[in-house]
Amino acid sequence: MTIEEAQQTVDNWIKTNGVRYFSELTNMAILTEEVGEVARLISRQYGEQSFKESDKGKDLGDELADVLFVVICLANQTGINLTEAVARNLAKKTQRDSQRHKNNEKLK
Repeated sequence: MTIEEAQQTVDNWIKTNGVRYFSELTNMAILTEEVGEVARLISRQYGEQSFKESDKGKDLGDELADVLFVVICLANQTGINLTEAVARNLAKKTQRDSQRHKNNEKLK
């Protein structure tokens, strides 16, 4: 699935299952909550925290997909074409960082 297809799929899902988009502010709060769930799971899987009973059975891929879903919702409702935005962002990063990471002693 392309990013454009993902944006269209989410839009169709919202219109058929979700009734309407939540407000941008509500979606920002939901995004923060979903990112927190990713952080919690990563801190337990890859960090030093131990799992709680309520953490068991959580899937990192599913949690990341929740984050992506809300990001796509925000893009759709604010008129952002993520395909174009990602392309511009990568071009910016390439121009800005083309040598920076190669010259970073910490990464060698």
